[in-house]
Amino acid sequence: MSDMQDKMLDAALHEAVFDGWTQGMLARAATSVGFTAFDVKRTFPGGVSEVLDYFAKRADAQMSDSLARDYHLPSMKIRERIATAVMVRLRAQAPHREAIRRMIGYYAMPWNAPAALKQLYATVDAIWFAAGDTSTDYNFYTKRLLLAKVYASTVTVWLEDRTPDFADTQSFLYRRIEDVMQIEKFKAKAIQGAEKLKDWLPNLSR
Repeated sequence: MSDMQDKMLDAALHEAVFDGWTQGMLARAATSVGFTAFDVKRTFPGGVSEVLDYFAKRADAQMSDSLARDYHLPSMKIRERIATAVMVRLRAQAPHREAIRRMIGYYAMPWNAPAALKQLYATVDAIWFAAGDTSTDYNFYTKRLLLAKVYASTVTVWLEDRTPDFADTQSFLYRRIEDVMQIEKFKAKAIQGAEKLKDWLPNLSR
């Protein structure tokens, strides 16, 4: 991550509140901090999508750094680790809520859906990694799919939350995580039941 990228992104986060995420907005934002439209194309050749990808990666890195520096996640239960990671990320991005709202509008366009999904996956993967997840089997993907749904719905609540320290968002997040944990418990019991059924079936056929 470079100083030029950060300066352009910070300027764009300010301008996007008024103009949305467009190439023209990026050029104006760059000009406001002493760069040119050519500098934008050279630094972010992928245009708006590349700027937003950089924004997400920077937010994920800031979250990971904060979690490692300010929290002792190993002492927490897994649901607390996940909730802490999500809230750390959201609180850090609070100054950019309106720009993020505009970003969601940009990603709502059908042709931007693949980039949106890629970015969401990268974020939930960073959250699970920070939480200490070491799974390598199918659980690796199911955990990220479930968290993606939780994270996306939580962001929707967060965008409208006006409570102190985003108390409503945190309450919603904990409820959603608890729902997921119940699903995981049910799934584990179902797998155990299926294994027992496999053992019983040969005996029943004798």
